[in-house]
Amino acid sequence: MVFEFVPYPGFDFLKSFGEEFNLPVAGDTLHIPPTLGEGRIRKVDMGPDFRLFVHRYRLKQDLVLKRRAAPLPNHELVSFIFNLNEEPLTLEAEGQEFAFARNTAFAVEISSTDLDTTIHFPAHTDIYFTVVGVLLPALRTLLGVAQPNNVVATILSGAAGFHYHERMGVDEQRILKEMSDVGPVDPLSSLFYRIRVQQLIYCLFEKLLQRDAPPHSPLHKADAEKLALVQAAVLSDLGTPPQLPPLARMAGMSESKLSALFKQVYGDSIYNYYQRARMEEAAFLLRHSGYSVSETGFRLGFTNLSHFTRLFEKHLGAKPKRYSAGG
Repeated sequence: MVFEFVPYPGFDFLKSFGEEFNLPVAGDTLHIPPTLGEGRIRKVDMGPDFRLFVHRYRLKQDLVLKRRAAPLPNHELVSFIFNLNEEPLTLEAEGQEFAFARNTAFAVEISSTDLDTTIHFPAHTDIYFTVVGVLLPALRTLLGVAQPNNVVATILSGAAGFHYHERMGVDEQRILKEMSDVGPVDPLSSLFYRIRVQQLIYCLFEKLLQRDAPPHSPLHKADAEKLALVQAAVLSDLGTPPQLPPLARMAGMSESKLSALFKQVYGDSIYNYYQRARMEEAAFLLRHSGYSVSETGFRLGFTNLSHFTRLFEKHLGAKPKRYSAGG
């Protein structure tokens, strides 16, 4: 199943998706028929300025969603994609597919409408993400930020060629699960979703406002794809520190350009991004795999467990042994 679409104000993903695959839409919900899988896509219309689509389903065949750039991008629309997929997805770039690491499964993406994105959801995996579309005047009013940093100023100005990737915390994950699990629409549903969407936007922009970033450099489609390759390479082996020269050669960029664009998109240097992902992987292994502290450290490339302990405590706020015990 391949679905291509172009985002614009008023675009109804639910209706277009149903028409593409001849699936009936009942009110605000498209239910996946048993012949294709199970689950649903729900649309929540919260007035002219906010729109929400909640995707939660499992299909019997692969699904490829291709968001195409508008011929004349409308920079008054901003889309936020909140990914909550616990199983690995793949990203298509440069004609190849690359698996997301576990720590990218819980992430938020914000892109201008002039950039293409292609996401591949393998068959028989849970698809779980939420898209929030907001018109810029409403977003500016909602945030009310008098002195935004360069990242937030870029988003609020409707600039072209921006793409930002931000980690999702436990608060956002909890809110998204509440939104997904809510029952049939009732008279107060619109209020419920509007409050939750505002909470998500607050959590996201609280992080974005903390970024220390130079003025925005417009991102071209080819560069966006190459950065995705670099991110996938950095996260493919968390036991081996990334080396800038081979990453730059892979991206076909100078080392300085790659470093600057990576930090612009992902909010940190390549090495710091790797170290944070490494510690998040360590936290997951300690809580869910049954590995001891030493086994976890060795799996992630640490030969000095004292160094592992210090770094883990710096990122997670607790020593590994205490963290693994739930402390």
